[in-house]
Amino acid sequence: QVHLVESVGGLVQAGGSLRLSCAASGRAFRTYAMGWFRQAPGKELEFVATTTWNSGITYYADYAPSVKGRLTISRDNAKNTVYLQMNSLKPEDTAVYYCATGRGGSAVAQYDYWGQGTQVTVSS
Repeated sequence: QVHLVESVGGLVQAGGSLRLSCAASGRAFRTYAMGWFRQAPGKELEFVATTTWNSGITYYADYAPSVKGRLTISRDNAKNTVYLQMNSLKPEDTAVYYCATGRGGSAVAQYDYWGQGTQVTVSS
């Protein structure tokens, strides 16, 4: 059984920073892609970032255009944990953030296990 447990999000002012973490268990963590998605009120679930095992050499990171340069995904395989460092936060980053594991890419369907979600609120 695969479990993903996200850290508690929080409330932060615009321009501030926040780091989310997601601890995984029940799967060979290092060989699977880990992704972050988010869902704002009244909107669909959207891709944020992913880190994917690239040909057995290194990890490849990809980002949604709206977060590139502000959010950084990283992973610690020794701890089975993926992180999302969020800098220069904007009110439009307000959403429930979900981590997921699967084959990688930006499509929701490529991920087969999901965390419970954590609320991030950015005040203006």
